[in-house]
Amino acid sequence: MSIDGILAIDKPEKITSFKAIYMVKKYLGIKKVGHMGTLDPMATGVLPIMLGKATKALDLIKNNNKKYITKLKFGISTDTLDITGKILKTSNKNASKDDLEEIIKKFKGNILQTPPMYSAIKKDGVRLYELARKGQTIEREKREICIDEIKILNFDTKNQEAALMVSCSKGTYIRSLCADIGDALGCGATMHFLRRIESNGFKLEQCLQLEDIPRKIETGEINKIIIDIPNLFIDLDRIDVSLKQSIRFKNGGGLMLSRLKNFKSWQDGAKFRVYEDNEFIGLGVVNLNKEELSVLKLFNL
Repeated sequence: MSIDGILAIDKPEKITSFKAIYMVKKYLGIKKVGHMGTLDPMATGVLPIMLGKATKALDLIKNNNKKYITKLKFGISTDTLDITGKILKTSNKNASKDDLEEIIKKFKGNILQTPPMYSAIKKDGVRLYELARKGQTIEREKREICIDEIKILNFDTKNQEAALMVSCSKGTYIRSLCADIGDALGCGATMHFLRRIESNGFKLEQCLQLEDIPRKIETGEINKIIIDIPNLFIDLDRIDVSLKQSIRFKNGGGLMLSRLKNFKSWQDGAKFRVYEDNEFIGLGVVNLNKEELSVLKLFNL
């Protein structure tokens, strides 16, 4: 089966993103897949999976933002920064909603965040979680992330728990954010729930449950659910080319701007979706020095 596109699934709890991708590969009978952002086993929610030629688009997608619903428990700090880890310390100090309201303001915008030891980041070729499992802790360089929005959805004073909605950039660790908020409050905190409700422009309502995939394949509905590659670049203008131009473009050759009818003025570096007879070929980028539309990425090979 040749399938090219994006399938957004709602990753269930207690399985890794790798396991979810493996199941999709097995169901669809394809070899080439990729994904947009790993989810921890305890986390659920939006996991867009790139199928076939769509994997070529991973490095070109502009919208890398994510949105989460998370719950944190105050008064507990763990080694993994979530409830699955070993408790390192506890605190009798209670957090208040008012204090939390003030503290989260400090985390909005561009901030520096230290990645957790239990992460897939590599240090000298070794993933940090492998070192953490051996009881090793090493220095990690802070990374700049952006928290676009953070707000309190619920605060349980009695049980010392809170639910937050977080909209953030790629590379943000929500576990670390929860722990940092707890430290700022002086009582510590650990994440005990995480659900991704948006990822790279894909929303939860677009997602398919893993167990529903075989039935969708049998009924033929799967083709209606898989999102076409051009939809990833819907914000780019479209250029239609002739058959002769498409052959040249497919072979890696640039197209003379003066022979493209769509536009009278060009901006250097501008990107376009390229079509021939309503067939999506790939992406082109304007090169004013060469006075051509150069090949950025081909999808119709």
